[in-house]
Amino acid sequence: MGIIQKIDFLILNWLQKHLRGKTLDILMPMITALGNGGFLFALLTIGLLCTRRWRREGVAVGTSLLLCPLAGNLFLKPLVGRIRPYDLVDGFQLLIKPLPDYSFPSGHTMAAFACAGVFWHYRQMFGGWSNVMMGLAVLMGFSRLYLYVHFPTDILGGVALGLALGACGSLLADKISNKWAKRSEVKRTV
Repeated sequence: MGIIQKIDFLILNWLQKHLRGKTLDILMPMITALGNGGFLFALLTIGLLCTRRWRREGVAVGTSLLLCPLAGNLFLKPLVGRIRPYDLVDGFQLLIKPLPDYSFPSGHTMAAFACAGVFWHYRQMFGGWSNVMMGLAVLMGFSRLYLYVHFPTDILGGVALGLALGACGSLLADKISNKWAKRSEVKRTV
């Protein structure tokens, strides 16, 4: 076992020994379920796209969320092929169903931080909701550790990729928005 995986297990096992309890055993599966299938984030995207005021931000969230499974599930997870922590520990009792794919990077964390990254990029527009989304993203990542389905480095990879994809989605949405604004100006002057 490599040094990184040893550190990963030290952190995971510390969390299990010192934080595991009845209340979190109920809350953490509920928090992690918010990211299952990306439905919460898809609903958020649709809500933003349906509102003219936040359409650009909806394009940014939607774009970044579309990039997440491409980067994570289709490219990195098969490339890295990292086994999940619970598969390496005999007899570990999961609080959720076992997952069929690989561990690195955490897709739940990546999607949550992609969305939070977009909200942070447009924090002037969203105000306090940017902090709420960032808090939700942190809870999402923590829930994946608590549930023993990801290593800490999987979470860090998900955070980094999510923020990068959130930035890409925001930059692309800004470019599209600027193009539409220029076309509208041209039409008004003609």
